[in-house]
Amino acid sequence: MLYDLRTYTLKPNTAPEYLKRWVEAYPVREAYSKLGGLFTTEIGPLNQVIHIWPYKSLTHMEEVRGAAAKDTSRRWPPKGDDVLVTMDTELINSAPFMEEWTGEPRQLGGIYELRVYTYQVGAIPEVLKIWAESVPVRAKYSPFVGVWTSAGFGGVMNKLYHMWAYKDLNERQRIRAEAGKDPSGKWPPKTSQWMLSQESKILIPHATSAMR
Repeated sequence: MLYDLRTYTLKPNTAPEYLKRWVEAYPVREAYSKLGGLFTTEIGPLNQVIHIWPYKSLTHMEEVRGAAAKDTSRRWPPKGDDVLVTMDTELINSAPFMEEWTGEPRQLGGIYELRVYTYQVGAIPEVLKIWAESVPVRAKYSPFVGVWTSAGFGGVMNKLYHMWAYKDLNERQRIRAEAGKDPSGKWPPKTSQWMLSQESKILIPHATSAMR
């Protein structure tokens, strides 16, 4: 499946107002396709709202977004010109070994961590093979939310995205330490020879998020 990972950076202290508008407008959008996840950043770049939408294909995404934009209510998308600084979108493909998001509610944790790794050109197929063997080991310790790779649209390429759920930051610290000592030796995945950079964001799920 294809996922639209959208990151909206807001002016300081305006996230509550923007999310209020979102809640009011979302019922219009939900009629066309369900939201996968809606989060705000807690650690990492601040004042960001991150929303993730699952689609069957690029064609499906274009059809849904076009129909929602033409909705006669004119309530979608929520007004944001006065609070938005930037709007970024990344199209990402789900890994074959992850459970697809359906938009149905899943209670997985109080915080989510989204990590983004950039790899050398051409390395992603081999990286995915190694991750397919490593994720079941890691998933014994905390809920596995998803693994995706950049779909290659809009100039974003050679990236791997993975998301995990935790009860809180203390649990995150404990679990990451325990997983790194797993006797299998398969976590973290042995892909550092191709890795160029790593990023991490700690996210708080919003009440409308399917992942919460």
